[in-house]
Amino acid sequence: MPEIEIVLVAPLYEGNVGFAARVMKNFGFTRLVLIDPCPLRDEAKARASHAQDVLANAEICTIEDIFARSNIVVATTGTVSKSVCTSMRMPFFSPKELRNKIGGTDGRISILFGRENWGLSNEEVRRCDMICTVPTAPEYPILNLSHAVGVVCYELSSLPLPEYRLASPFEMGHLYRHIDRYLDVIHHPRFKRENTMILIRRILGRANLTTREASTLHGLLRRSTWHIDPGAVDEKEEFSGKEFLEEYEEDGTG
Repeated sequence: MPEIEIVLVAPLYEGNVGFAARVMKNFGFTRLVLIDPCPLRDEAKARASHAQDVLANAEICTIEDIFARSNIVVATTGTVSKSVCTSMRMPFFSPKELRNKIGGTDGRISILFGRENWGLSNEEVRRCDMICTVPTAPEYPILNLSHAVGVVCYELSSLPLPEYRLASPFEMGHLYRHIDRYLDVIHHPRFKRENTMILIRRILGRANLTTREASTLHGLLRRSTWHIDPGAVDEKEEFSGKEFLEEYEEDGTG
C-alpha cells in the first residue's frame, strides 16, 4: 500500500490532535505529521490513550516540506465548489472514491486536514493534487477534526499491495513548470493562467502518473513546441529529444 501520512495543518486544540492519533492507530496508520501545531501537553496524551507512540513520533515540519516530498497531496475540505467552472475545490472525491484513486499505487501520499476554525486556505488547496470531502448532512456539514480523520482512515485502511510507482514530486514539479512554459509558447492569456494551472494539476493529480508517463508528456510538449517555434525549445531541458523519440516510437504515439 502507499505510504499514507495524516497531516494536521495548524491544529488549534491539543485534544483533537490526541484523538486524531488514537483513531489513526485504530485503523492501522502511524504517520502523523503536524504543521505549526498548538502546544501538546497532558490533554493530548490523555486523548491519544493507547496511541501514545503515534503522538510521540509525530513529525513537525512545514507545508513546504509536504509539497516537496509527497507524490500526491490531498486536501480535505467541507467546502466544495458548486460549479465545474470554479476549479479551486473541484472536482472532489469522497473518502471511498479516494481509496479507489490511490489504491494500488506506490509512493508517499499526504492527506491534509485544516484548522478547526476555517480549514485549509485557498493557497494550500490550490497546490494540492486532489480534493476529498466527507459526505455529510447539508444542515451541519463540518465535522470535528478527529472525526474527519477517522472517516478517512477507515476508508483507506487495508489498501491493496502497490502495483506501480508514482512519478516523484520532483518529476511532477518539473512537468508543471514545463506546461507553464508551454502556455507561454501558445500565447495562453496571462489572466487565465492561474485557473488553467489549477485545472491541469487536478487532472494530472488524479491521473497518478508514472515516471514514464510524465516523461512522455514532456516529449509531446517539447515536440509540439518545436513545430510552433523551434527557437523556443530549451536545449537545457532535462528531457532530451533522443529519449523522447525512443519512447515515441516504442509507444506507437506517432
